[in-house]
Amino acid sequence: MPVQVHPIQPAIDRVNGLRNLVGNTPLYAIDCEFRGRKRRIYAKAEHLNFTGSIKDRMAFHILRRGYETGALHPGGMIIEATSGNTGIAFSAIGRALGHPVTIFMPDWMSEERKRLIRSFGAEVRLVSHEQGGFLGSIRLSEELAAATPGAFLPRQFANEENSAAHEATTGPEIWAQVRARGLLPDAFVAGVGTGGTIMGTGRFLRDRNPEIKLVPVEPANSPTMSTGYKVGKHRIQGISDEFIPPIVKLDQLDPVVAIDDGDSIIMAQRLASELGIGIGISSGCNLLAALQVQDEMGGDATVVTVLCDDNKKYLSTDLMHAEPVKDGFLSSEVKLLRFRALNRMCDACFDPGDPDGAPVHLGRA
Repeated sequence: MPVQVHPIQPAIDRVNGLRNLVGNTPLYAIDCEFRGRKRRIYAKAEHLNFTGSIKDRMAFHILRRGYETGALHPGGMIIEATSGNTGIAFSAIGRALGHPVTIFMPDWMSEERKRLIRSFGAEVRLVSHEQGGFLGSIRLSEELAAATPGAFLPRQFANEENSAAHEATTGPEIWAQVRARGLLPDAFVAGVGTGGTIMGTGRFLRDRNPEIKLVPVEPANSPTMSTGYKVGKHRIQGISDEFIPPIVKLDQLDPVVAIDDGDSIIMAQRLASELGIGIGISSGCNLLAALQVQDEMGGDATVVTVLCDDNKKYLSTDLMHAEPVKDGFLSSEVKLLRFRALNRMCDACFDPGDPDGAPVHLGRA
């Protein structure tokens, strides 16, 4: 008898064929001096993912789960609201899987984001402040999905599969890479956009080290989490949108750290010009927040953060212009020294069934 093939199986095989392009990123050990003391911060090199951002993890996971649950059908339209990186990820991965993609995004996002999404064959629908900005983008994406037969709406801000992606990949990778060096992660620090990174990674790490600090980060110029509502404007694209996403559970996190957007820009510029690490503004923000948290915990604390995306998405922004230094900027107290790229993982490096989460054969760099 011929082998019976489930109609969705070819689609699942196709998405699994992209697996090696997403995740399994190196861990950078960034050495510096902060306030006159030698420091080391560990940072996941998420700018090395398929489309250059950490959002590839979430997009890949949600699409694969969509096939597995039957919510996503081969050829169905993918419709999503985004500030940019998620739209780029869904556009590239969606097109690789044969889906038409429509992206709603605020019209003030960088030109590179808009053009990259279009370059992957997706349609971009820009939403002005008057049309509702981020919240308007979400509303319009839901309206289009309701009117489009067979449409798939990832709903990144509310979909628990967003955080599940990081619980399944980012968290285990960080744990194995840090433990391979004989260390225990004392804190995980990450800027909050949808909240998937801090919530999912944090769940995995706290399950193995209940004492770990999980620190959300937002712009000091425009806080949302610490106020409960949007205040002011900021230039750190990808974090602190116009609301606190439903998947963010602040009662499960440590107190919010706020970093100035100008300080973040300077730190990102210096990482590129002094160390050759080409990353976006939110990555500069994360590094400064990690240093601040480490300073509060003690200089020997093992603090891990993420370098969320690459600098190619910011060529038309203030990241490419001189930024004035202001009193109180943390970047003025940082002297970058060097960095090392520590091992990537492989499938055999981490055994999720191991209650201690010990790496199997991940070696030292």
